Amino acid sequence: QVQLVESGGGLVQPGGSLSPSCAASGSISSIYDMAWYRQAPGKQRELVAVITKSGGTNYADSVKGRFTISRDNAKNTVYLQMNSLEPEDTAVYYCNANIVPKFRTFGEYWGQGIQVTVSS
Repeated sequence: QVQLVESGGGLVQPGGSLSPSCAASGSISSIYDMAWYRQAPGKQRELVAVITKSGGTNYADSVKGRFTISRDNAKNTVYLQMNSLEPEDTAVYYCNANIVPKFRTFGEYWGQGIQVTVSS
């Protein structure tokens, strides 16, 4: 069974940094796009950043220049380096990946979510 497990959330002061990660585990044949989404209270879930298997990236305008997404294909892991954090970045952050499990068809998978709180 394929799972995505996030780690690295927490409480940070404005201007601080966090670097959550998300590891895919299970019987995996291939992983395509990996992404981070976030959902703040009372708001819809939104795309934060996405990275292709070959390393191409795209970011939400609100995080460009502050956040960096990266991945280690050997470890089936995606990272999100978050710098210059603002209170508006407070949300539950979700890992997302398009995965082809072994002996199964392509599917979209989600992590359980981690809380990121930016507050003084």
